[in-house]
Amino acid sequence: MQVTVKLFASFQVGRFKIEIRDFPDQTLIGTVVRELNIPEAEVGILLLNAVHAKLDQPLSDGDLLAIFPLVGGG
Repeated sequence: MQVTVKLFASFQVGRFKIEIRDFPDQTLIGTVVRELNIPEAEVGILLLNAVHAKLDQPLSDGDLLAIFPLVGGG
């Protein structure tokens, strides 16, 4: 299945901004995060088709997955 993955802010460094990637059916969001070598503890927001998502959610063909890092500041 094909999933569009969008990375934001610091997650783009050394990776990509947006990419269409192939995954086996029912791949979990957490699997994608680990394959991209993104520490789960650094993930701030996950959006699957513009809706908040969790690491244990499966993906479907044609999905759009957006991964945002934690935001710091004050």
